[in-house]
Amino acid sequence: MQLQERINAFVKLGDFLRQFSNEVISKADNVEHNEVFFDGFKHQIKLAQEHNGWFTAENIRFALKSWADALTLTNLETWLNPYAIENVSPKQVAIIMAGNIPLVGFHDFLSVLITGHKVLVKQSSNDKHLLPFLAKYIEYVEPKFKGAISFTEAKVENFDAVIATGSNNTARYFEYYFKNKPSIIRNNRNSVAVLTGNETLEDLKNLSEDIFRYYGLGCRNVSKLYVPKGYKFDAFFEGIYHWHPIVEKAKYANNYDHNKAVYLMSEFDMLENGFFMIKEDESFASPIATLFYEYYDSTENLKTELEAKKNQIQCIVSRGFIENEIAFGHTQKPELWDYADSVDSIEFLLAIS
Repeated sequence: MQLQERINAFVKLGDFLRQFSNEVISKADNVEHNEVFFDGFKHQIKLAQEHNGWFTAENIRFALKSWADALTLTNLETWLNPYAIENVSPKQVAIIMAGNIPLVGFHDFLSVLITGHKVLVKQSSNDKHLLPFLAKYIEYVEPKFKGAISFTEAKVENFDAVIATGSNNTARYFEYYFKNKPSIIRNNRNSVAVLTGNETLEDLKNLSEDIFRYYGLGCRNVSKLYVPKGYKFDAFFEGIYHWHPIVEKAKYANNYDHNKAVYLMSEFDMLENGFFMIKEDESFASPIATLFYEYYDSTENLKTELEAKKNQIQCIVSRGFIENEIAFGHTQKPELWDYADSVDSIEFLLAIS
């Protein structure tokens, strides 16, 4: 199969996903094989919501829209243009996926197939409904993919390379278990935001998207703020307030109530507004419904500190603070060439061929 054939298949998948990215799902006339797949995917979305309480209709729609926007001919060709992908010797690449947000492992799935390899997927039990159905769609629009996509719930075996994502504990297991295979091993990372006090209300409203989207469960979600000494949080709380309906969601509310009770019983200092808490803490990983913050007195010292801790950080959100920063409101809108942990998975996949 030629690269352009693979690209064209994923463009068609993007067209298919675009139908499900609005609050009112609308069947389009020009999408291939809708008569076979449209109603079935609506059912898979329903199953995903029922299976995982964090996978709300809104968050699934957001994920599907993100991938529909990414899978255009222009984006795919821009992404792949710098690489020499033709004449790849196909290998079997295992992907062990996380399940924290909908379709979180899709970029790895896409990368393996687009480079001409075969993929063996081991999904998280938390996110098992959407991808297998989309894989069937891909095989239908491009039959040459048949035999190149497989899923397993058992131990992964008979593979040439692996991309595995998990916690810090499972990453250590992965590193040992896959020590004799080419691998990309990802562990826990968090994202941070650096505020100066000069942010506009619009900046802070955009930042709230980085904090609350997917309930903060993604590695690209901001879980830690750095603020200048003397920073007043009034504007911050004003900027995030439009997210207050989130506390009506049972799983979020249960976490908010639990964490608030823990902080109060432990007599920790924290600020809260009825649906969200902020707490001064040096850690990166904050609990659900909570954001940690830390004061800084020098931007240069802060840059040095963040550089020293870069292996724990996925994104730095700021405006005019550092090179390769992410704009407010854009952490959950990565481009195809924004690689997790800054590890170029296409280069890795071409190197194993």
